[in-house]
Amino acid sequence: MSEKIIDLSKFDSRGYNKGAGTIKILLWYFVNTLFVRPAWNPIMCSKFFLLRIFGAKLGKNICLKPGVIIKSPWYLVVGDNSWIGENVWIDNLDRVTIGSNVCISQGAMLLTGNHDYTDRFMPYRNAPIILEDGVWIGAQAVVTSGVTAFSCSILTVGSIATKDMQANEIYQGNPAIKIRERILK
Repeated sequence: MSEKIIDLSKFDSRGYNKGAGTIKILLWYFVNTLFVRPAWNPIMCSKFFLLRIFGAKLGKNICLKPGVIIKSPWYLVVGDNSWIGENVWIDNLDRVTIGSNVCISQGAMLLTGNHDYTDRFMPYRNAPIILEDGVWIGAQAVVTSGVTAFSCSILTVGSIATKDMQANEIYQGNPAIKIRERILK
């Protein structure tokens, strides 16, 4: 039996971000680092203007706190009245769709990308994330690639969603499991 080993020398990160060319990606990193992410720029309308220039589709009344990392704005859609808290990381190598009235609390991570650990060259295997209307992602929680959080579901603080979350359900743990129903008054 021949020994199979991981060979990252063959890993090719080119093309991971098919939504933009090299110049657009480099320009975004510069603009994001200087104007969108830092706390010194409290003017949200300027952040939204820059995100839209780079292809983000943004609704009305969005709250974007300081320190938010958005890897690829051209893969981002956000509905009306949604909040994105401090230091949220939207690592969107694929499309991230955030509905209306969604709350993503501080330090949460939306991770659309991963590596295929069954392939010794570990190529990317990406999938979109969808957060439907009324979803709440708790502080320091993680949503992984391919997950849909259906309407009004909740992922509690520090939990990790690796599978879809059904509507009006509360999920907790690693991996997150349903703990109870969400009852709205």
